Amino acid sequence: MKKVLIATAFSLAFGAANAADIVDTAKSAGTFNTLVAAVQAAGLVDTLKGPGPFTVFAPTDEAFAKIPKAKLDALLKDKAALTKVLTYHVVPGKVMAADVKPGAVKSVQGSNLTVTAAGGKVMLDKAHVIKTDIAADNGVIHVIDTVVMPK
Repeated sequence: MKKVLIATAFSLAFGAANAADIVDTAKSAGTFNTLVAAVQAAGLVDTLKGPGPFTVFAPTDEAFAKIPKAKLDALLKDKAALTKVLTYHVVPGKVMAADVKPGAVKSVQGSNLTVTAAGGKVMLDKAHVIKTDIAADNGVIHVIDTVVMPK
């Protein structure tokens, strides 16, 4: 079930108007290569199709580059830990930017994410939301500048 939820969330994140699958859409975007590699390493590629809705907070390649290489390499090799991190970026439901409220939000992973808003900027834990409301058939994606880690 968790894989289906993750798959749905990620398909939202990268779905184009014609609802291309998440992996192909992410690859074609050119800014989510590390996320695609992580999804592959977690064994989630085949599950990235399904119903939603979900909200995905998708870190860019630049966000992954902030993680020290040795730590990122270790994470990519630890399927259980990687799955926890990826599912921490997913929230059930389709939450558009206008509907975001500050406070705790439960992730698919099970831990709470903290949403804050100040001066027109929205943050998710320690990540800045840099692009919002990328709509998909089964949800929405918001792009973030930092990989957030479960507590």
